[in-house]
Amino acid sequence: MEDNRIRVGITQGDVNGVGYEVILKTFSEPLMLELCTPIIYGSPKVAAYHRKSLDINASFSIVNSASEAAPNKLSVVNCSDDEVKVEFSKADPEAGKAALDALERAIEEYKQGLIDVIVTAPINKHTIQSETFDFPGHTEYIERKLGNGAKSLMILMKDDFRVALVTGHIPVSQIASTITKDLIKEKIAIFNKSLKQDFSIGRPRIAVLSLNPHAGDDGLLGKEEQEIISPALQEMNDEGVICYGPYAADGFMGSENYMRFDGILAMYHDQGLAPFKALAMDEGVNYTAGLPVIRTSPAHGTAYDIAGQGIASEDSFRKAVYVALDIFRNRCRDKEARVNPLRKQYYEKRDDSDKLKLDSIDDDM
Repeated sequence: MEDNRIRVGITQGDVNGVGYEVILKTFSEPLMLELCTPIIYGSPKVAAYHRKSLDINASFSIVNSASEAAPNKLSVVNCSDDEVKVEFSKADPEAGKAALDALERAIEEYKQGLIDVIVTAPINKHTIQSETFDFPGHTEYIERKLGNGAKSLMILMKDDFRVALVTGHIPVSQIASTITKDLIKEKIAIFNKSLKQDFSIGRPRIAVLSLNPHAGDDGLLGKEEQEIISPALQEMNDEGVICYGPYAADGFMGSENYMRFDGILAMYHDQGLAPFKALAMDEGVNYTAGLPVIRTSPAHGTAYDIAGQGIASEDSFRKAVYVALDIFRNRCRDKEARVNPLRKQYYEKRDDSDKLKLDSIDDDM
């Protein structure tokens, strides 16, 4: 019988961090191998070193590409001919190069249709920089390589708690000048579509946070809410998107208002991620929405402070795999539903005969 398990491409990330530890711990559980076919892009020697030094009971097979990956096994594709030296907790340009080699190979095999989704282990954003990688992080690089012109949206999530960002990896000094009505509308539209397509929510409810303290206090502490954010929300509501705000950011999470919405849109990186990680760090997932490719990652970084000690939790990485699988299935169902959509039936109120009318369903619904 043909195996139809989803093929998960996993990039090794920074070999001096906790990437391999959380990967190997995740797939030491036999159940995980029944859910998907995992393929690590990295180094078999490095994987074996981490497995031995951390005493993790996880076996893997060495393959030349994902096309050779077998079901019920963890496979490793060797992405570099260089000998990579593992020095736990050290920021090393060689480790950065190895991380980039793995990422590029995964992207190439995704383009060839050999893997279905990508899950990235954490990188060191400084050591990975090179002539071919001059991006603030994974999100921007993958958008360039696999976006086909589409714009991405960073969503941090745990179960039904989802936080997205209007601005991402930019200096705080540039936030206010970067935020425009068009940018907010663009991010809301991407968020709304993702909540429908990727999470199967029929009519998403989106909360939008303010930029200034106390939502600007009627212009006393800033006018962005009055001049930019509120007009953007009004126009999106006029277009049929259900969005509310702007809400003062300081008490929004603490008052548990976030539980009433399907998604929260924050204006900048730390405004959204600081409270999210306080509430959901251990099992948080970073999802890059808006692109044709499905890419997730754990919400934590390289964790140099605990690398090599065997105490890193794999919960966030495991959740990242689960989310990638769920979104892949949701997108497949959404695509199937749109191939031959049902015709919408309704009665035209202005028609006195109450004759049943037929019309094609709107593709955007």
